[in-house]
Amino acid sequence: MKNPFGGLGGLGDMAKMMSAARDMQGKVEEFQKSLEAISVTGEAGAGLVRVTATAKGDLTAIEIDPSIFVPSEKQVVEDLILAAIKDAQARATERAQSEAQRLAQEMGLPPGMKLPV
Repeated sequence: MKNPFGGLGGLGDMAKMMSAARDMQGKVEEFQKSLEAISVTGEAGAGLVRVTATAKGDLTAIEIDPSIFVPSEKQVVEDLILAAIKDAQARATERAQSEAQRLAQEMGLPPGMKLPV
């Protein structure tokens, strides 16, 4: 009976696939590290509160305009801080997805294929 795999030719293809998978894994790891170097800024109250985060969503800084430090406005300040954090997180997610799409295109992956972010 003849070998349905055509000799050892299939092993060479398998080695190529494994090599391609390792290359892709390396690119995805580089991509995930690059998200840590990208900064996005979310804001609330027309810039009275600004929050900076990495594209991975890690918060790195918060800036609050001193004009909003009025004791009677405590709830407003807290709401603005929360809104700025949510804005920064949404921008981080958006940026990470944009970078993932760019990388997927560079790697020749089909449109819509998701990379882990």
